[in-house]
This record gives sequence, C-alpha cells and structure tokens, in this order.
Amino acid sequence: MTRPHPPTRQKACFITGSIMRHVLVMAGTGAIGLMAVFAVDMLNMVYIAHLNQAALTAAIGFAGAVTGLQIAVSIGLTIGVSAAVGREIGAGRHEEAKQIASSALLVMFGLSCVLGIGTMLVAHPLLQLFGAQGDALEYATRYLQVVSPFLPLICMGMGFSALMRVVGDAKGSMHITLLGAITAAVLDPIMIFGLHEGLTGAAISTVISRLVVALVGLMGALRHDMVTWPTLSRVLADARHVGSVATPAILTNLATPVGGVYVTESMARFGLEAVGGQASIERTVPVLFSLVFALTGSVGPIMAQNMGAGFYPRVRETLTAALKLVMLSIGATWLILAVLQNYVVAVFNAQGDAAMLIHLFCSLTIGSYLFVGMLFVANAAFNNLGYPLYSTAFNWGRATLGTIPFVGIGQHYGPAGVQLGQAVGVVVFGTLAVFKAFQVTKNLKHPANQPPTGTIAVSDVPTTSAEAAMADLDEVTAPSTPDQTDGSTNTHV
Repeated sequence: MTRPHPPTRQKACFITGSIMRHVLVMAGTGAIGLMAVFAVDMLNMVYIAHLNQAALTAAIGFAGAVTGLQIAVSIGLTIGVSAAVGREIGAGRHEEAKQIASSALLVMFGLSCVLGIGTMLVAHPLLQLFGAQGDALEYATRYLQVVSPFLPLICMGMGFSALMRVVGDAKGSMHITLLGAITAAVLDPIMIFGLHEGLTGAAISTVISRLVVALVGLMGALRHDMVTWPTLSRVLADARHVGSVATPAILTNLATPVGGVYVTESMARFGLEAVGGQASIERTVPVLFSLVFALTGSVGPIMAQNMGAGFYPRVRETLTAALKLVMLSIGATWLILAVLQNYVVAVFNAQGDAAMLIHLFCSLTIGSYLFVGMLFVANAAFNNLGYPLYSTAFNWGRATLGTIPFVGIGQHYGPAGVQLGQAVGVVVFGTLAVFKAFQVTKNLKHPANQPPTGTIAVSDVPTTSAEAAMADLDEVTAPSTPDQTDGSTNTHV
C-alpha cells in the first residue's frame, strides 16, 4: 500500500513512549553540551588562578556576576520561545510554530544588542556597585568591555538550540554547545598563556566561541525547517505571545544572579581570597550538576508537547521522572566530592579563606543543590504549563527572603557564614516550589486517559535526534489536526 506524502511538519516526538527515557535522553545529551561549556569556564578559572594574582581571580567573580545577569535574560527569552513553539508542535501546527519562532528570534536579537552594548558602556560603575575595586575592578571592566557587545551571538545560539530540543533533536542541540566549548578549550590556553593576554585573552576566546555557537545553531535550526524570514506584520503579536512566558521567565531567571550579586558583595567584605573562593565554587557547580541544569531546558519541551496534545498524566510523570534524576545526580556528586575535596582545592590553587570555602562546600553545603534542582524542575513545570508567575515568585522569594536575611546573619560569622546562609535559604523555597508544582500538575484537566488513535504528521527533513535512540518512536500516533495540508489522518512515520 502506498503511503501518502507527509506534510512538511515536525512530529511531536514526546507524546508517546517512555517518559523516563525521554527525560534521560534529553537531559543526558543536554548535560554533555552544558558540561563542556561549563568545564571551559572552570578551566578559565583554573588557568587564571595559576597566574597567582588574587586580583585576577576576584575579577572573574565580579565579571561573572554581571554576565550572569545577561545570560539570565537570554535564558528567559529562550524559555518563552521553547514553551510557545513546543505547544504548537504538540498540537501539530508546524508552520505556526516556525512563524512564532522566527518573530521571537528577531526580538531576541534586538534586545540582546541593547543589553550587551549597554553593559559595555556602564561596566565600570556597575562593577563598583558590586563591590569591585582596585586592580580587580580594572580587570573585570576590561573583560566585560570585550565580551558584552557579543551577547547577541550567545543569545541567538541558545534560541536555536532550544528550537532543536523542542523538535526532539537532543543530539543536534548538544553539538551546538559542544562545538562552542571545544573552540574555547583550544583557544583559552593559547590566549591566556601562549600570547600572555591573561583575562583579556579569556574574553577574546569567549567571543570566538559564541560566534561558533551562533553559526552552528543557525544551521541546525534551518536543517529542521524551524526558522524563516519573519513576517513583519505579525512580529509584535508573536512577540506578545512569547512574551507572556518570556517576561516572567526573565524576571525568574534574574532572581538567581541578583541573589548572587548580594552574596558576592557580602564576600567582598572579607577580601579577595573570599571572592576568589566563591568564584571557584560558582564555576565548579555547573560542571558538577550539568545534568540538573540541563533538566530545565530538557523537560520543558516534553511537558509542552504533552500539554499541547492534552496528555496530562504524562506531564505529571515527566515531573516525577525529573525529580528522581535530580536526587540521584546530586547524591552521587556529593559523595564523590566529599572524598576528593583536597584535590579540588589543589586544582584551584586555593589558599586561606578560598580553600576553607571550597572544603565547606564539598563537605556540607553542596547538599543544598538538591533543593536548587527541585526549584529548577518546578520552574520548568510552571513555565510550560501556563503558570510562569509562580516561577517568578519562587525564584525571587529565594533571591530575597531566602538569601538576604540568611546571608546577612551569616556574614557576622565570616565568609563561611555567608555560604551557609545562602545554602539554608534555598532549602525553604526549593521545597515549597516542588510541592506547588505537583499541585499544578494534579489540577490539570484531561479529556482522556488514553492517547487518541489518530496520527501525527512528520517532517520530511531528516533528523539526527533523540528519536534515533528510541525504538518505540518508529511508529508514533497522536491526534489528527485540522491544518494538515493533505487532509489525511493516516500519515505514518
């Protein structure tokens, strides 16, 4: 029997098959890419630390506080695109998804240009507000003036990567960040040591890496037919649609770096060693918990597609699977780091307060990241199920009520008290957020407990994706949709 020619649309690959497998493949491949990126950041810190200049090490901490705010905005925009496009893909409306994505990317580019150039112009006074002074202030300012104008490159790269995750191409999304990380890994030692450029060399390496991420991401999005020239008449309407999620997501993601700024400023009162120790930990955490960080972007498309298809029990199952993965990942990492903490101190060439803070983290406060992971997963649920303001509330609650009073009390006991105060606050808000996430998924109204018997259309663009690792996705079924171009309800994979 001759099969009808499939319409040019991406299939909603997460609405059938094992949820745990989807979560593992999406988060696992995402974690590899993130780990590579974060490992390069950590190596930068290691390289700079071995130059034996405390001011340079502290400068990375101060500059990181600012770039964290920039990346938080980029992540918020990316979450908005992912949620809006994922729902359209789940409902079988590929052309609508592509138009929304293209409009959103245009707006992302404009906003990131304004933010990047604005940061470059006010870098010096901004860093002073964060507690930077002396040589650390000058080094950090120079770093930001080189890196910030190129913020649009990483912002667009993140957007393209999100589109690839939405359509299930976890491997392709991973390759974007992986190639960027490899570029930086090769250039960093050349620029820092070979050309003796120090922190400025690290900044130049970062810019080139961002260019690679943007170009590879664009090629991936085009391969999946997920971007086109924006239709100017609908840019504002699409931007408002994406903005309904992106705006609270930006506010949500700004909370963490804003809280981090307060912690950095508190550490600065105890000298450059304390700031350097905190910066070393902040560069290590994303490498250790890449899987946890990847979950936010990875489970979002799974939830969004099942939400769009009306399969609400699978949404709840996704939340549970993600939390299991968080507990397993953080428990194993805690055990390993507690044993190897002396080596971690040696790698960062840490002395005095810096060494003390790293020991404290490896022995005790690393456990608080279980609750950070719970907060991340809850945020993914809120953002993709139509409750983005909950993410905003819990993240800002953690950054304010969960940080300022606890750190304020802790700083009376030195830099160790600052770190302990930060850890205690997240326990409260991580726990509350995950309970609320379960309540949200429990209250979803679902029309049926069984997947319907129609079929979904598939893209005629070949994909190298997570689907290849899932044999049960060879024959995918989903609701037929009224916008199928051939009118068929029997299009098979």
